[in-house]
Amino acid sequence: MFNNTDFSEEAGLIQGCLKGDRLAQRHLYESYSGKFLAICLRYLKDREHAEDVMIEGFMKIFDKLPQYQAKGSFEGWMKRIMVTQALMKLRSSKHLMMEVNVEQDSSFPDNHHYETNHLEAEELMTLVQSLPVGYRTVFNLYAIEGYSHKEIGELLGITESTSKSQLNRARNVLKNQIIAQQIKERKING
Repeated sequence: MFNNTDFSEEAGLIQGCLKGDRLAQRHLYESYSGKFLAICLRYLKDREHAEDVMIEGFMKIFDKLPQYQAKGSFEGWMKRIMVTQALMKLRSSKHLMMEVNVEQDSSFPDNHHYETNHLEAEELMTLVQSLPVGYRTVFNLYAIEGYSHKEIGELLGITESTSKSQLNRARNVLKNQIIAQQIKERKING
């Protein structure tokens, strides 16, 4: 068995997990569970489902750990597994509908000025969470996770142009939500 000092180095932690050391596995889980739960919550609104996906993701990480080749970031490798698990959950629950039609709100002129600098990150993430599932998924994958449209298409089983379209629609909905929020704040503040 390893002791906790061996887990301060990533390589020692990985070796401990590869050998089935429960303390190493626990340390890995405790080190990353908060961050990975936040990732799962970006895709799945329900906290219970997000927690389930996170646990499934960790099981997949432990299962696939022998395949990790120490090329690139270990955290990035694990993060891809978590995102994939979240997407698989969306697909299996048939909630991932990519062709969501949201009518454009014509109450805001196209040239209406909006600013995002006063928005807190938490407020912006709340707006992202309110997007339809397809828009939210593509927005998260592209804007937050850094996937290309080609990669998103492969992950979701859609065309690259559908990914671009979903991102554009998500941005428009977010823009309109920000404008609506600013108008509301101006009315309140008089």
